[in-house]
Amino acid sequence: MKYVVRLYQWVIACPILLILTIVTALVTVFLSLLGMGKWAGYYPPMLWAKCWCWLMFVKVEVRNRNFIDKRTSYVFVANHQGAYDIFSIYGYLGHNFRWMMKKSLEKVPFVGLACKSCGHIMVDRTSNSAIRTTMNEAKEKLKNGMSLVVFPEGARSWDGKMRAFKRGAFKLALDFNLPVVPITIDGSFKVLPRTTYNITPGKIVLTIHEPIMPSAEGHDLDKVLTESYDKIQSALPQDGK
Repeated sequence: MKYVVRLYQWVIACPILLILTIVTALVTVFLSLLGMGKWAGYYPPMLWAKCWCWLMFVKVEVRNRNFIDKRTSYVFVANHQGAYDIFSIYGYLGHNFRWMMKKSLEKVPFVGLACKSCGHIMVDRTSNSAIRTTMNEAKEKLKNGMSLVVFPEGARSWDGKMRAFKRGAFKLALDFNLPVVPITIDGSFKVLPRTTYNITPGKIVLTIHEPIMPSAEGHDLDKVLTESYDKIQSALPQDGK
């Protein structure tokens, strides 16, 4: 049965998803040029992400979606087990957002252009002035319910376990005085770990934790970072993956 699934994935599902990826990217670019970037940067990719789950027999369950309000801007922070983290959050979070991603991803054919055209935040770390420009761009976009999703580990895990968080996402929340929402992703490592291109059908659970609200004085960066890490870890199995 395993080999039948692999044959289906590579011969049938992957060509369909490749075409769908190109079409989604072109639609996103076209609609963004028409001034519909806020809508186009979320809804067509949301359907695209769900197709990656449906066609690969990956089920996604979301817990505690009632903790978030579509009209509120948040900084979402999540652990990063594998590539399917992107599909599960894009497809099932249920809240319009923009990714904070490496500027080098602009070079990915079709996808990079789509991400840039609809307003995802490309992080340029080449100089202090470039970083300031990135921050100003983020501040302008985080309004009227538009949120930001960041993987504070910086890259996918090699073993499924969480690594230390970087401070950048939490500094953004502090600077913009926004609530931080930790999200635990459980199951993505088993579906598609970093060490393979073969997708294993399975289930991914997104657990949305209660927002960490800024106080009157704003966030305490180290406290919010630690609290976010602990909340995300609390919804993972004991082995951390």
